[in-house]
Amino acid sequence: MATAAAASAASDAVSTSDHSPSFDDDDRVYLVPYRWWRGAQEAVTEDVVRGIPYAATSTSSYYGIRIINNLLGSDLVFHLRRSYEDTWQHEIGPEEPDSGRNYALIRHDLWSRALKWYDSSGLMPKGSKRGSSSTDEEGNSVDVYPLMLRVSVMQEINMTIKISKKDNTNEYYKKANKIFATDSEPVHIWDFSGQTNLILMNEWNRLPSDCQHNDQEILLEVQVYAMPGIEEQQARTSSFPRGIFSRCEWDSLSDVDLNSLGFGLIGLENLGNTCFMNSAVQCLAHTQKLVEYFHGDFTKDINKNNPLGMKGEIAFAFGDLLRWLWRQDRKGVAPHRFKSKLAHFAPQFSGFNQHDSQELLAFLLDGLHEDLNRVKSKPYSEAKDSDGRPDSEVADEYWGNHLARNDSIIVDTCQGQYKSTLVCPDCNKVSTTFDPFMYLSLPLPCSAKRTMTVTVFSTDGITEPLPCTITVSKYGTFRDFIQALSIACSLRDDETLLVAEVFRSGILRFLDEPSDLISLVRNGDQLAAYRVPKGQESSAVVVFMHQKVEEHRGFGVPLVARLPDKIDGPELCSIYLKLLNPFLCKKSCFSSGAVSDDSQDDWNSTKSSTSTDLSDISDSSDESTNIEDDLTFFLANDKGQISEMEHSKSKIEMDQPPELLQGAHLPKNRLHVVVQWQVRGLAQYDLELLSCLPEVYKELPIHRRSKDQESVTLYQCLDKFIKEEPLGPDDMWYCPSCKEHRQASKKLDLWRLPEILVIHLKRFSYSRYTKNKLETYVDFPIHELDLSEYIAHRGDSSVSTLYRLYAISNHYGNMGGGHYTAYVYHDRGNRWYDFDDQCVTAVPEDNIKTAAAYVLFYRRVDPTD
Repeated sequence: MATAAAASAASDAVSTSDHSPSFDDDDRVYLVPYRWWRGAQEAVTEDVVRGIPYAATSTSSYYGIRIINNLLGSDLVFHLRRSYEDTWQHEIGPEEPDSGRNYALIRHDLWSRALKWYDSSGLMPKGSKRGSSSTDEEGNSVDVYPLMLRVSVMQEINMTIKISKKDNTNEYYKKANKIFATDSEPVHIWDFSGQTNLILMNEWNRLPSDCQHNDQEILLEVQVYAMPGIEEQQARTSSFPRGIFSRCEWDSLSDVDLNSLGFGLIGLENLGNTCFMNSAVQCLAHTQKLVEYFHGDFTKDINKNNPLGMKGEIAFAFGDLLRWLWRQDRKGVAPHRFKSKLAHFAPQFSGFNQHDSQELLAFLLDGLHEDLNRVKSKPYSEAKDSDGRPDSEVADEYWGNHLARNDSIIVDTCQGQYKSTLVCPDCNKVSTTFDPFMYLSLPLPCSAKRTMTVTVFSTDGITEPLPCTITVSKYGTFRDFIQALSIACSLRDDETLLVAEVFRSGILRFLDEPSDLISLVRNGDQLAAYRVPKGQESSAVVVFMHQKVEEHRGFGVPLVARLPDKIDGPELCSIYLKLLNPFLCKKSCFSSGAVSDDSQDDWNSTKSSTSTDLSDISDSSDESTNIEDDLTFFLANDKGQISEMEHSKSKIEMDQPPELLQGAHLPKNRLHVVVQWQVRGLAQYDLELLSCLPEVYKELPIHRRSKDQESVTLYQCLDKFIKEEPLGPDDMWYCPSCKEHRQASKKLDLWRLPEILVIHLKRFSYSRYTKNKLETYVDFPIHELDLSEYIAHRGDSSVSTLYRLYAISNHYGNMGGGHYTAYVYHDRGNRWYDFDDQCVTAVPEDNIKTAAAYVLFYRRVDPTD
């Protein structure tokens, strides 16, 4: 752990100066507070010095025994294990662990330089004493004291440390107990001196291979820097500045141009589905007011006694992370400590599942506010109804009551106020309240209709498959779906439709329950509808699946038909060949673009063209007869699997007894048949046409999506937000006049706007059975968001209602996963940047408007600027 000190004999001492490079004539090692060293490390070291992390643990598992040993004056003994959980996360050093007391071992030359740097920079912790125990390089007295340790090396535990009264004065022994007592909280030690590896290697080499413990004790001396509070050091209350960085960044904000190119362009590593966190953090970390605040002395606002807060730990973790992001010329940051704090105080964000960036943002803003709330004792205030008083008077009263209990940088920057008006439908009682908001959650006024494409297959042996696009209600049922599709494909009175979802050349399921919701079908699904004779619902259905003999892999879209009452092998083959007739001739596959409802002319044209090709089909009848020799039919399960154990029994022979193929013996009255093809038979058919099956709804890539698809403006979203609407039946309001719960009408109005306006676009919707994401393109202003028309009260005309966009949290993908990124505006050079986890790249302003925009960040601007 340190340089060996001579004890009673030279043989008992292990001098490390012979084995390690000497940077100074003095090879002593100093134990210092971890944060004290980290604050000065970059300023005093030219090269990156990596610390080796250790965790101190007690040798006794029974707390009572440890208490008795202390009372009897026994030696203080603890284990020192290499801690792999606290390995380095950054180039410069590790993040401080979540709890416990944390120290660093450094060489004398580094300790002396750090001490000199703190003294010259004026950042020496208050209360530091100039004692007589030691002197620095310039002869100044510094309060340090020696501590003698006995070290024994063990294979599994690394080292056992003993601190004895025999080797130390009573005063130093008591101080050591305060430093290394492991009962209350963990003790972490980082060795930046490079000596522990040397001791371990020397001793392990001397151990026999079958020996796990060396009884020899090495007497070591460590110089303990006795700056204020080291014996009772707490990571959150240490007297030196928290999260100190390089000198130029910490001395004052005036010395750092936060808008200079290179600052603030650092990505965050993805720790495993943490892109949602990275996106939200980057947006907040580029909020100018917060950047300036957390680069200043924000610790003075920490409210450790707030029962609604987290004792300042979220504020400290976020502040440290923000400073890491504003270093210059650094690689991506791994936010392990911030993620750990987040999971500790908000278990919903623990683990490595994907989460919602807006939900994280809401928690973080609220948590930062409570941790930094300057109000230490919140006065009680009772909300009063308006009772006919002027709105301005009531609003100021509500706002004053709010500020009396809430005063933080978050309130100063991000909180506004809206007016909520409830009207009773029976007695017309009006209730008006004025509530604060941290962000606006705006609904998207999207259409209640849904466009769906389905490919219709005929069983007449003539008509080619036709993609039909229909428009139905998003909240409709399959009964509505079938009705719309029947009209679109000109279904005859003697026909009905069997609709199935196709997946990997097989039928995943039949959509045969009329009351099921259309929302169960996703945009990326592929649907096939089969026209079959009406009035034969009791007859069995045969599902033909195609397979290549050589590959044993399915291809194409399954074909479906009704079975006659009695059927044998040859007739089954005849039905299959009839269904294949439309695919005989070489034809180009229809476009993946869907046919719209008004494309009846195209539908008629398709019917005409297929009719004129009948002669071609007749002419090729000889070829279709020969194709039978290249086909082998097998009975299969609904997944298209043929039993390998009973392969011969599964094969359908052309002289198969009819009773073996009857519907009465079939599950769900369906016969599943796999048809294996020889290669020569495939050449006669248009496999491209047989395999064409467009998705239900083909979405354009996010970057290409614009007004070509369903789109709204941000102002339309605001209009919907302030629109008067009745409350839902599950959200009744208790009318104080009627003394009953009423389904009142509710209207929201913006009353007071914040300096930073966060707008959440409500893209995700949840119901009892489904989860949906709205891919609506929202056209939002970048330079001039004018909210003058949405403010119900303009008390101070000097306050601007113009806002400029500076950050966007984007979500790509669907509800089940997807990916989050952030677009952030950097004032220097008038550039936007794409923060995609660790990757940071410039992006043109024309490209930042996409249908992926999820949370928008605006800052108020002066119209004269």
